[in-house]
Amino acid sequence: MSGRIKQLLDAGQIVRTMHLGQLPSPKLIEVAAVVGGVDGIWIDQEHCDISTADLEILLVACRAAGMDAFARVAPTDYATIMRPMEAGCSGVMVAQIRTLDQVHASVKWANFPPLGERGVYPGNFEGAWGTVDLASHVARANRDRWLAIQIETTEAVEIVDQIVAVSGVDWLFVGPADLSVTLGVPGQYDHPDFLAALRRVSAACRAAGKPWGTLCRDVAYAEQARDLGCQLFSIYGDLGSFAIGLAADRDRFAEVLQSGG
Repeated sequence: MSGRIKQLLDAGQIVRTMHLGQLPSPKLIEVAAVVGGVDGIWIDQEHCDISTADLEILLVACRAAGMDAFARVAPTDYATIMRPMEAGCSGVMVAQIRTLDQVHASVKWANFPPLGERGVYPGNFEGAWGTVDLASHVARANRDRWLAIQIETTEAVEIVDQIVAVSGVDWLFVGPADLSVTLGVPGQYDHPDFLAALRRVSAACRAAGKPWGTLCRDVAYAEQARDLGCQLFSIYGDLGSFAIGLAADRDRFAEVLQSGG
């Protein structure tokens, strides 16, 4: 039941992911599996209007294509964190964390007792559609499902060593855009304040023996993160990849198709 992403992270390996949000499509997942060379997909339920029903269809496509998958969610309530796991996500990544209370609540919502307070319902993919005995289902889910916490606010950076030390937090993920905005240096990923925050996350994870990931703004940023020990890299996005492809084809044919004689 343990997904490829967790297996690779546990083994200290690099993980390559793609995120879906504005253009979520089962066909796009299949293309990513065949062409993209990624280990998994993450589906953005924080910023994009992707319902649980839509998520389930995308996860069926991921399984058919042999892809691991997880969801990014807001730290709002129990159902928001629990339902992606029931739908078949290997884990959830919780965005916009600012306090330790939010972290502890997320851990409780993501785990069955005795590790948390999650309610049991085995009639889903996670529970093998009711074919696994309850004790095995609970033990397997608590062992194999994982929780990631996003570090993208100044408040989270200030307590990052405490966040990563919480039992039940498996890894961290730096959201560079939001982090740069909350630091007052929007889009300046080489700014000393931003780099100091990135180093602080890296040091906290190293001390706790836990991995971290980030969304790659460009190759230089990815190299910087890799040198600091980053393991998980979000290297594609559905909208961004489509826009890049359109721009590349536009420029490729520009001279041939220009107006005039």
